[in-house]
Amino acid sequence: MNAPLVLGIETSCDETGIGIVRGRQLLSNTIASSMDEHARYGGVVPEVAARAHLEALQPSIDTALAEAGVTLADLDAVAVTSGPGLAGALMVGVGAAKGLAVALDKPLYAVNHLVGHIAADILDADAGELEYPTVALLVSGGHTSLLLVRDLTSDVELLGETMDDAAGEAFDKVARLLKLPYPGGPEIDRAAADGDPTAIRFPRGLSRASDMASHRYDFSFSGLKTAVARWVEQHEAAGQPVPVADVAASFREAVVDVLVTKALDACARHGVPRLLLGGGVIANKRLRDVALERAAAAGVAVRIPPLRLCTDNGAMIAALAAELISSGRRPSTLAFGADSTLPVTEIQVAEDADAEPPTSATVADAATAGGAP
Repeated sequence: MNAPLVLGIETSCDETGIGIVRGRQLLSNTIASSMDEHARYGGVVPEVAARAHLEALQPSIDTALAEAGVTLADLDAVAVTSGPGLAGALMVGVGAAKGLAVALDKPLYAVNHLVGHIAADILDADAGELEYPTVALLVSGGHTSLLLVRDLTSDVELLGETMDDAAGEAFDKVARLLKLPYPGGPEIDRAAADGDPTAIRFPRGLSRASDMASHRYDFSFSGLKTAVARWVEQHEAAGQPVPVADVAASFREAVVDVLVTKALDACARHGVPRLLLGGGVIANKRLRDVALERAAAAGVAVRIPPLRLCTDNGAMIAALAAELISSGRRPSTLAFGADSTLPVTEIQVAEDADAEPPTSATVADAATAGGAP
């Protein structure tokens, strides 16, 4: 089958993402962020995020279509994030996708947000084919997950995930402790540039020998956040200035150390010489540098999608749906809803056993017009 033209909608958190792909060819990646609206609260407010999605959806769709040079009638399918994420935010995207699919009489694919982050990699034309199996480390404000991907469309296994704060959430909370602005990730990074990562030995959560039996690939950053808070409080109580740069650098080093150590351990134990990094926190340069350096020493190849595709976006959702279509998967029914705790093993939601995947002449026409990859 020729490459399908798919519009993807992503509204799991604070970014309204609309992406359009033709198979693995990226045509448009439009993102409207409501981050500035949340900054005054020091974190994402679900109700504010949902309202921002409502306001941004139509303009974002119009912008994406114009950038891609296509119309709604040209589409072969619509895709949307069903979960995981913030329930109210997800509902906005799910409702819009259902409305579009019904109005246009197009197949609808409800997909998993986390698996979408893996699919972002296939949109990098310079990276070559994604080989299986691969270990994937996904790090964002709301998720920290370690996955074993045997096939993007049918076999994704959860090895471990965060048991409390996600890595990105920990960055935000520590930034607040250090009186740095929101979002915390970039601010910690800037502060850490002038600091000593070995100045303070902060704890590495779930990394002791006693944790290996039941939590080998799980993550915990709550204790690290508390350790930073206690360290800062003690210095302030003693009337000593807090060395913000050293604290930021030492905290960042603890997070990076745990993430990379567990990811490479998963590669070694499963005999997989490949590691894919995804999620917004991958924008952290120290994390990328340490992962590349330590992976090279371990004989593990690292893949990192373009940074513009690491944050939440609709293109990754469209790309995952395009892969599902190309593999012969049927579209979803309209029976699905927003699922804030959707497990990563559910790559697609509510597949319709009675429907057929898009194989009509419109797919062939679209591919011919745009050049199927």
